[in-house]
Formats: sequence, C-alpha cells, structure tokens
Amino acid sequence: MLMKTSSQSLTDQLSARFSQRIRDRLLAPGARLPSVRQCAHQHEVSPSTVVAAYDQLLAQGLVEARKNRGFFVRESRAEPPPPPSSGAAARAEVVSARSYVPIDATALIRGMFHKVSNKPQPGMGVFPPEWLESTFMPAAVRKVTSTKALQAFSLQYGEPMGDSGLRRVLAKKLATLSVHTTPENIITTVGATHALDIVSRTLLRPGDHVMVEEPGWAVEFARLTALGMRLLPVPRGPEGPDLEVMARYCEAHQPKLYVSVSVFHNPTGYCLSPGSAHRVLQLANQHNFHIVEDDTYSHIAPEHATRLCALDGLQRTIYVSGFAKILAPNWRVGFLAAHPSLIECLLDTKLLATLTTPALLEKALALCMEQGQLRRHAERIRTRLGAARSRSVKLALNAGCTFAAEPAGLFGWVDTGVDTDALAQRMLDKGYLLAPGGLFHAERKPSTLMRINFATTQDAAFWKTYSDIVRRV
Repeated sequence: MLMKTSSQSLTDQLSARFSQRIRDRLLAPGARLPSVRQCAHQHEVSPSTVVAAYDQLLAQGLVEARKNRGFFVRESRAEPPPPPSSGAAARAEVVSARSYVPIDATALIRGMFHKVSNKPQPGMGVFPPEWLESTFMPAAVRKVTSTKALQAFSLQYGEPMGDSGLRRVLAKKLATLSVHTTPENIITTVGATHALDIVSRTLLRPGDHVMVEEPGWAVEFARLTALGMRLLPVPRGPEGPDLEVMARYCEAHQPKLYVSVSVFHNPTGYCLSPGSAHRVLQLANQHNFHIVEDDTYSHIAPEHATRLCALDGLQRTIYVSGFAKILAPNWRVGFLAAHPSLIECLLDTKLLATLTTPALLEKALALCMEQGQLRRHAERIRTRLGAARSRSVKLALNAGCTFAAEPAGLFGWVDTGVDTDALAQRMLDKGYLLAPGGLFHAERKPSTLMRINFATTQDAAFWKTYSDIVRRV
C-alpha cells in the first residue's frame, strides 16, 4: 500500500513501484499500464497523482503514451531476420511465419524468479522448496567430494560428453521409457534448457523455420527468436498438435525442426496420443525435419505415456530432459540423447559453449539414481502432487474458474473470464505472481487464461484474494 506518512510523496511512491516492476520485468515490454482512473481507484489516490507518476515514468523513458490508448511499457525490438525467400512463391505462402516475440527474451525468466513475497506463488514453474528437501542429495555430494575422489576428477576438465557413470545410468532410465540408446549417444548438459539450445544451435541457422506448440513455453519462443529463427505456432490440443496446420506449414515453409512437449505439456497438461504421434513422425519423414522432444516432466509422468522418441527410436527425434523439476532447480543437470550420426556435431556445439559440464553434481546424481533414492523421491512427489491437485482444482472451481484442459501433471490451464494481464498486476499488489495466458503464445495477445501450479495453489487465502479482485477487474 502507498503510505501517506512516508517521507516520499504519493506520486514518487507510485512511480517507484511501477519503475521497479518494469526493471524487474514483472511488467513486460509492451504491457499496458492501468488507466488513470483504474490506477487511482486501485491505489486509493487522486487521478492527478497518477498522471504525475506516469509523467515521471515517461521522463525516465520507461513507458510511452499512445494516443487514445493509454500508457505502455516501452519495448525495444530487434529487427526480424530477412525472409529466406522472395518473389511470387513467398507471397503465396499458405501461413505466415512469426518472426518475433513482443516480450523481452528474458522477461519471463526474470519475472518468474523474482521473489515478490513469502506467499506461495501460483505462477511459478517449480515445486516448493520444502517438497524437494532430502537427506540423500547432501549425502551423495559428501561421498563424491571426499579428498581422494575430488582429486581424481576435479583437477582436469573431465569427459566432454559428461560423466560416463551418469550416462550409463541415464541409458538404463531411458530404457524404462522404451527409449533405447547407449551411453555413447547421450550428452550431459547444464539443464534441459542448455540441451535445447545445443540442439537448435547445431541444426538451425538464422532465418530457418521452427514449428512450436501453442500455447507453449514462452522462454523457448524467446530463445529461438533471439537466435534468429522464424516461429510457426502449431495449436496444441488434447490429442497432440493440429496435424492439418503442421502439414500446411511443411508445404509452405519447409521447417527444419519441431519442438514438442509430448507428456504433461506446459501449460495445458495434455499428453500426446499414439495416433497423433505416428502422424507427426510420418510428416517428419515426408518433409525431412527433426523433432526435439522435451520430456522435462518425465519424473512425474507415467512410464507408458506416448513418447515420439520411443516410437521413432531416435531416428529423427532427439530426447531432452533434466532434473531441475524433481531434484533441485539450482543443480542444473540435464541431458540429451540422439542418433549416432548427430552426436559428434552436438558435442562440438557443447564444447564451444561450456567445454565440459561439472562432474561433481553429475557423479552425485548418478549415485542417487543407482541406489534408487531418486526413484523413491519421485514417487513421493507424485503422491503429494496428486493430493495437491485435487485440493487446488476444488478451490479453483469454487472461485469461479473453469479448466480449459483436464487437470493433469504440475500445471492447470485455467479460464478466469477476465483479462489475466490486468489480473496479474492487481494480484502482484497483493504479493502473488501469476502466469497470464498471453505469456504462452508466440505473439502475445490478451487472454482470459492463466497457468497455475497445483503445488502452490492450495492456499485458500490466495483464492479469496483472487475472487475479490476478479469481481473488480
């Protein structure tokens, strides 16, 4: 709340609040500020105070005024790459490619990891820290950092492909998912995002077309755009991607890559059906593109869930996963598995970026997996998540929400009935960080949807605050 007894004027306090949110990317580039009247009512100040605060933001270059539309966070957008073709063929393209994302490439990362309060955060993408606490991880780290062990592997660069012990354990783990490979075809990475980056930097060049699922992971959209790729958003439904849209893209744009989350898709929670999976693979073979399958949520998903890599045998598919969700976000241990013909060029890309990956945590992780501790830990998380999901769904329904997708996995895709960009700013004033639906589209647009984390939305106080604000938005 703004304080009338503060040494700062109400104008300065309001201006400082907005400027801090803009700098922390909690107000993304292009976001619209509340109207003068809305802001005055929301903060219980006079309209003249709001006008003066917005004038300060204008003077600082943080916002811009658009005639008859209001005030917007200033955005600086890089020029999109030139189209790869010209002339009549290009003008006759069936579907236009998106060549930019109007959200700063790091806005979601900075915003989602900015601590706004000590309250459970419904928009976060990870489990609460107390869910991930364990004794087996510290014990494993202590064991691999004994004096003798530490000197054995820390005084040299280590294995370029990653710790061989971990790669052997990972090959066994993948076999339980019917993804059969060998340790020689697995490369460890600094988290799953690093693995995705290695794949795209190896297989793509600026101006290439990439099919992405929409709604989907905004960070992946922004990352690919920053590399100069042209995005082709494919609507994602309960069974899988819209196959007709994919086929038209293939005919018009010859995409080089398709990025998919087959199991517990983010943000919808959908799982790919076998029929859709077979058709996607047919398109990949017919039109000569690769598929990178991001299986980040494998640890909380059924082993029998349909995976493209299992059906394809890593011929045109590349498997990516990591342990940030289930183990510790800051460990940053991920990996990829690919066809032998791609391994050397993928490894070259890794070497150019990081040389090797830290063996200490990789060895500790291998120990946790070999002894079954990670598997038992994941089972406990799944059980706890199932109970949390049931409670969260009841609270959301009681608050007047509807689910745009059947609740499953870590995330719920919720329809609020109001503009969630505006809702997010109001909830931020109450100490809650939301993930509005606009963030999950390749071209940001108003949405009534939002993604909730089932593990962090069991607090009745959050839903009461939500309900109170929705009535006023």
